[in-house]
Amino acid sequence: MSDSSPVRPAAPVLDVWCELQCPDCRTALDDLRALRARYGDRLELRLRHFPLEKHKHAFAAAQAAEEALEQGQGWPYVEAVLGRVEELDRKGEPFLVEVAGELGLDAEEFDTALIDGRHILIVDADQAEGKAIGVTGTPTYVIGGERLDGGKSQERLRERIEEIVDRLLAGAGQA
Repeated sequence: MSDSSPVRPAAPVLDVWCELQCPDCRTALDDLRALRARYGDRLELRLRHFPLEKHKHAFAAAQAAEEALEQGQGWPYVEAVLGRVEELDRKGEPFLVEVAGELGLDAEEFDTALIDGRHILIVDADQAEGKAIGVTGTPTYVIGGERLDGGKSQERLRERIEEIVDRLLAGAGQA
């Protein structure tokens, strides 16, 4: 049996190299929300972890974000934590579990995941890949083979991403 419906091209992927204790990443949330609103499922936003050594809870936060993704609430969790980076600075890992509970996630499983380190390899792999492609700070975006550093300046960054996405979608016949 043959399906004659047209095959939809894959959506362009915007890799967002992020760190959940980073004030610049919090600032970037407005751009990410605007991109999601504009493109919907025509653009795949993919969180990539790049915890910085200067933020002592960033590595645990990255693991917690992976647990939230596993429980089906990745982006809502990331947004909730980024929106309260000062609390993460003050409270540390207990804050990560607290946010999970506030979102209706299995907080006990979060606690266990942070203790047993089940998501460490994902975070390590993201960080290694980021270093390999020249990521040095957060947020950094990669789309269509271009790397855009949002840690230096957020100015015109969303417009530049939109130009690239529009070009990619036009090339795939999805514009």
